[in-house]
Amino acid sequence: MSDVIDRPLLEEEKTAPTRLRIVDCDVHPSLRSTDDLNEFLPKRWQQHLKEFGSHLRTPYLFTTPYPRSSPLIARRDAWPPTGGPPGSDLAFMQKQHLDPLDVEFGILQVLDLFIFSQQNLEFGAAIQRAINDWQLAFWSHRDPRLKASILIGQDGVDLAIAEIERCARIGEYIQINVSPRANEPLGRRRYWPIYERAEALDLPLGIHVGGYGGHAPTGGGWPSYYVEEHQSNAHTIAAQLASLVIEGVPERFPKLKIVFIEGGFGWIASAVWRMDQHFERFRSEVPHLKRKPSEYVRENFWFTTQPIDEPDEARHLRALIEWVGIDRLLFSSDYPHWDFDDPRFAFKAPLTEAERRKIFSTNARAVYKF
Repeated sequence: MSDVIDRPLLEEEKTAPTRLRIVDCDVHPSLRSTDDLNEFLPKRWQQHLKEFGSHLRTPYLFTTPYPRSSPLIARRDAWPPTGGPPGSDLAFMQKQHLDPLDVEFGILQVLDLFIFSQQNLEFGAAIQRAINDWQLAFWSHRDPRLKASILIGQDGVDLAIAEIERCARIGEYIQINVSPRANEPLGRRRYWPIYERAEALDLPLGIHVGGYGGHAPTGGGWPSYYVEEHQSNAHTIAAQLASLVIEGVPERFPKLKIVFIEGGFGWIASAVWRMDQHFERFRSEVPHLKRKPSEYVRENFWFTTQPIDEPDEARHLRALIEWVGIDRLLFSSDYPHWDFDDPRFAFKAPLTEAERRKIFSTNARAVYKF
């Protein structure tokens, strides 16, 4: 997409100290138990959770359809010595991740309770509201480095808008999160009121892989193995990128910032080349698009780096980075999951110090306005 740095270096980039501080755009906190939510969840929904649990478009209530080789998708060393699941102990997270890696800011991405996929939309909205409050009380207020996201279920648009407005009044959240595996492609107009509010509030739209909308996770049907399902995350993100661009979201909301999280970036160049080629041949079908798809992607979309692509030759990774554009990439670790990317070793490619600062810090600071 781009093989140049699109803007001059900022003064702080020129004079930054040798030690590189990190903005980690994908940190997963976890509930120690669902009781953590009781102070934020009305009695009615506490009882509902105990009696009925989740209502999902998957036959499994307390686990995923594809069992992981690692419990809770976690690193073996991420289980807190005090008990509880990985990501549930702030002090241990500080000791293991935030402090030794000099994480200046970490963006929280909550996946507990299949939060985006509840088919009882009213119950889902109550859980989302409780999780949003829990993020602040248990994490951001205890460690200001950790930044909360507004979690919403996009299929209940009115409920989602109400939660966005409530959290915006609080003023401590840095993005709005939706799921890429929902009931319909994200470009559909039913979801546009969410994008309108995100643009008006100047809050990026975060799209983290996951969710269960009832559809097969691949275009070819239901996979046999977890490794296939995990591979399909990139396909899901590619499909949603096409939906958002081709259905006209960035054309209608030109100031909306969209961040794809945990989908990697090795697939982006070919996806965009193909969209541009199809646009040239079928532009009469989509007259609402005024520019080539690649131009919208360059201006409205960012991509977190994890899981980092690791070709055998470093120059090939360098080529991928140049095709996507250094300004489009935001470092993410996926802590504490098994495929965690350590910032000390993740980019085995020739990068200048200025380029490393962009990927590991200044790009995210510009998107999220730290």
